[in-house]
Amino acid sequence: MEIIRFAELKAQPWRNGGGVTREVASHTASTSSAESPGPNGGWDWRVSIADVSKAGDFSAFPGMDRVLTVVEGELLLLSVDGAEHPLEKYRPYRFSGDAATSGALPTGDIRDLNVITRTGAFKGYTSIVELSKKRAHPVFEGQLGILLQGQAAVTPGAAAAGPAAATEPTTLARYDAVVGSDTDTPEILGRGFLAVVSIDRVED
Repeated sequence: MEIIRFAELKAQPWRNGGGVTREVASHTASTSSAESPGPNGGWDWRVSIADVSKAGDFSAFPGMDRVLTVVEGELLLLSVDGAEHPLEKYRPYRFSGDAATSGALPTGDIRDLNVITRTGAFKGYTSIVELSKKRAHPVFEGQLGILLQGQAAVTPGAAAAGPAAATEPTTLARYDAVVGSDTDTPEILGRGFLAVVSIDRVED
């Protein structure tokens, strides 16, 4: 069972000085970085968490699809190719990485969850689910479960632990990510909200 601790992620400043990004996970591109210039050269998909502290332009990600979800703060006013989209907390929004994109902060700083995938190779999805202390939420292969709010703990699935094994739950801190698996499917119990990020490979 793999847990990515948010506190251990390194903050990378934006080129325009408008915020910082912490990469949660990424997948090395199937093509060489020389064939994929720009900020997205070198990977086919990336999941990251960004702090936005100043209005301004977003970096372009040509050849990519994006799903952005506000996870802290009230509102991001996103402009995509000139059309304004008010993004409220926990409402994922999909748009093209080729689009001219900028953000305004009418209610103050925000934090957002970004899922960026190479068009035609992968498709990314973000779902926000409410956790329960009585019914565990599984995280499968190709998924990340990211604790957005509340208190939660994770254990390996019964298939991994064995029917007689006593497995101590591992406590999750805010924005910690659980890497999914089909062989020892992690299960998350608690109170609060979980982002479930799914990365699906696009079949030819």
